[in-house]
Amino acid sequence: MAEQKNITFEAAMEQLEQIVERLEEGDVPLEESIDLFQQGMALSKVCHSKLQNIEKKMDTIMKDNGESEPFLVKDDEQ
Repeated sequence: MAEQKNITFEAAMEQLEQIVERLEEGDVPLEESIDLFQQGMALSKVCHSKLQNIEKKMDTIMKDNGESEPFLVKDDEQ
């Protein structure tokens, strides 16, 4: 399940949500609960990694002239 290298963030989140729902039901046998937990942790790691990659990409922004510069979020309070 989570071992798919090309899984999208959305697909990983959907699978993770299904696992959480299943575990929250409370009627899952212990061995299956452990397997589901491990799968969920692997999916969580995939999601975290994909989010970190996106954050790195958003750290710089391309200007109209082709130059890149740091992407800074301006506070509304200023």
